[in-house]
Amino acid sequence: MQKLSLDALAREHLERAAAASSGRSAATVHGGHEHVLRQTLLALTTGTSLAEHENPGEATLQVLRGRVRLTSGDTSWEGRTGDLIAIPPARHALEALEDSAVLLTVAGRG
Repeated sequence: MQKLSLDALAREHLERAAAASSGRSAATVHGGHEHVLRQTLLALTTGTSLAEHENPGEATLQVLRGRVRLTSGDTSWEGRTGDLIAIPPARHALEALEDSAVLLTVAGRG
């Protein structure tokens, strides 16, 4: 069994994101190519975004810290600390409205 602190990991990656020219930092916390389920912690500084991209499979976004906006087409959802957003099965983008850390959980396509 493996245990880790998402709070400590979020804090660490927010510091890394602040120091990075991209304003981002990420780490896979569970899974990988040999697993169906993958969980990735993403840290983004205010104003940083992930450009529109394809849906990776069934996925959710849990906001660990901060405030983000997920956009798909003409629809957007705002998430704050503690919120869980189901990612739509379509192209989408993510923007940090303030320094944020999120946990992306994806059940990959077989």
